[in-house]
Amino acid sequence: MKLTSGLLFYCMLFSTFLCQGQSAPLDLNGSPEKTAFQTGSPWIPEIDVRPDIAIVYGANDYPGLSFKDRVQSWRDHGYLTHFMTGIAWGGYSDYFSGKWDGKNHLGVGQVKMNGDTIWHDKNKPYIVPVQSFIEYIKSAVIKKVIDAGITSIYLEEPEFWAKAGYSEVFKQEWQRYYGFPWKAQHESPENTYLSNKLKYQLYFNAIKEVSAYAKMYGKSKGLSVKVYIPTHSLVNYSAWEIVSPEASLASLPGIDGYIAQVWTGTSREPIYYNGLKKERVFENAFLEYGSMVSMTAPTHRKLFFLTDPIEDLPRDWSDFKRNYEATFTAQLLYPMVNNYEVMPWPERIYTHPYKLANQKESVLIPNYYSTQMQVMVNALNDMPLSENKVSGNSGIGVLMCNSMMFQRFPTHNSYEDPQFSNFYGQTIPLLKFGIPVQTVHLENLAYKESLEGIKVLILSYSNMKPMDPAMHKYLANWVRKGGVLVYCGKDEDPYQSVMEWWNTKGQNFAAPSEHLFKLLKIAVNAEKQRYVSGNGVVYILRHDPKDFILTPNGDSDFLKIVSAAYQNDAKAGKLEAKNSLYLERGPYDIVSVMDESISSKSFTVEGPVIDLFDPQLPVLTQKIVKLGEQAFLYDLKRISTKLIPHVLAAASRTSDEQVNTNSFSFLSKGPVKTVNVMRILLPAVPLKISINDSNNAELNDYTKSWDTLSSTLLLTFNNQPSGIKVNLTW
Repeated sequence: MKLTSGLLFYCMLFSTFLCQGQSAPLDLNGSPEKTAFQTGSPWIPEIDVRPDIAIVYGANDYPGLSFKDRVQSWRDHGYLTHFMTGIAWGGYSDYFSGKWDGKNHLGVGQVKMNGDTIWHDKNKPYIVPVQSFIEYIKSAVIKKVIDAGITSIYLEEPEFWAKAGYSEVFKQEWQRYYGFPWKAQHESPENTYLSNKLKYQLYFNAIKEVSAYAKMYGKSKGLSVKVYIPTHSLVNYSAWEIVSPEASLASLPGIDGYIAQVWTGTSREPIYYNGLKKERVFENAFLEYGSMVSMTAPTHRKLFFLTDPIEDLPRDWSDFKRNYEATFTAQLLYPMVNNYEVMPWPERIYTHPYKLANQKESVLIPNYYSTQMQVMVNALNDMPLSENKVSGNSGIGVLMCNSMMFQRFPTHNSYEDPQFSNFYGQTIPLLKFGIPVQTVHLENLAYKESLEGIKVLILSYSNMKPMDPAMHKYLANWVRKGGVLVYCGKDEDPYQSVMEWWNTKGQNFAAPSEHLFKLLKIAVNAEKQRYVSGNGVVYILRHDPKDFILTPNGDSDFLKIVSAAYQNDAKAGKLEAKNSLYLERGPYDIVSVMDESISSKSFTVEGPVIDLFDPQLPVLTQKIVKLGEQAFLYDLKRISTKLIPHVLAAASRTSDEQVNTNSFSFLSKGPVKTVNVMRILLPAVPLKISINDSNNAELNDYTKSWDTLSSTLLLTFNNQPSGIKVNLTW
């Protein structure tokens, strides 16, 4: 910002105006690395959304366009350039065909019991990561990318389908890992557990080796290379019956962070509650983002949150919009994260037609939605970290473990866990009553931060198993020091007796919970629910958590026990039920009002506020958020002064702000064929508005409106990627 000498007072005020903002992390050149999108396209004006980073997808050369040319096209328009590629699938035809090393590798695909290969796309199988594939990724992809000067690499979606595990190469990997011949996973729970454990390990090893190579090769060229893992949440992979290394990757020195791939497609997976199976997008997204936070926060790895304004399966624009608002709101309710992948594949958002609601006609993205979406995206560029907490009782955690992915397929001994209900049974009843329940990874218990602030922990081994006895040591120590544990489960699922640490090498426990209870020095009695262990308390509820949500009102006993544990044993205060979650984050208000809760009451935010989900950016004296809806608001009450001009919200990205005694100017950039709506704070009504394009030609095709209540100007004009210069004089 350029200030005249007469504006020292303005300069002093400006620091307080920023409302708790926190500067984004910078790359080596001083540019922010806070927001990103991924694209396989070269730069085109239709998708110039203006986050900080363009993540160029795939290292292949296109006809007439090399990979380096694709990268350079984004650099030429001011973007930092990173790189992403699939680690379990991708456009690796030279590897499959044998062009790379003279050997055909089509046999490395993941194979189902009937012998069919699982395909990600045409001629793109999901891959068993054998050594030849790892060598291909290193030499044909990673080296090429680093040679192009890219130093941030994303290895996307290390995925192995639970239903796979029947290919010859997998059988060979089994023999190599376990030292005995392959066993078909459908024949026993133990075989299933061993099969999925191997799938998990194969991708852990692959990422370990590739990330180490990337660091080493970069260093040989004088470059510091970072490696990130874009991955679905543990919640989603478990629900979709996919195995991935997930939390274990954070312990690798070669991994610098994750992208939490949460969007409508994952969060609309139907779940049960109160006996009813249906989509609960906001609640699901909240739990998915939370599981990614708990996975990474104790390790201090960088975490990007992803949302998608559309999804993989074709829907109508109104469906996209409604569910985008739900997932977007859910991510903002985690104020400890402010790095975002604002969208994947902008080319399919802006240049692909979809249907309008209740119509057969397909059209490109409507202006109302592209404007709203861009307002939301540009708010992420300025979204601050915050120490504020979401409304509701904090300190209730539900334990998770990567082994959740090991028990999902196939069914054994007729034990069912429909729609991953053993997990949702522990979380959804609390969330629906306005309790921002946290998830805690068993893998991270060695980190002290994992249990900071936790008053009550909920644990079940109905759908997961502890992968290391040390996990119980940390749990038992926490309880004995005053923690409260609620254990839910009959311990009757068929995986309780698989060959694992609790029943081998001198251990002889029928279920892993018995080992934990022994460390806690409690003798479990079928007639008793509450036990004292040291300074802590343990509740044992002999119901599998799925029972809490598969039947109407099945959660009543569970909620009573959690309430008693929280109020009486943890002495954490009264556990209060409500139907909403609310967070103040810098100047922003984030609200969600949930249905199927304690009441049908709406939530009211007193204004003046700007409604950022409305493409007209209205200033409201009051915002009423109705049942089943969300809100994203700019709270004008938290602006400390109205003397400093500032763009409060816009469907474009602004830069080059200049404040003078009686004028304010800036540059506005946004995708072509979209409408920019912006609300600008000014100290007085503007007497003159000048709007010029990049050729300095004056533009007269704009609309304006002054709002006296907020002292803001609403401007509307068509976006241009090359930039629109706005000058306001009062």
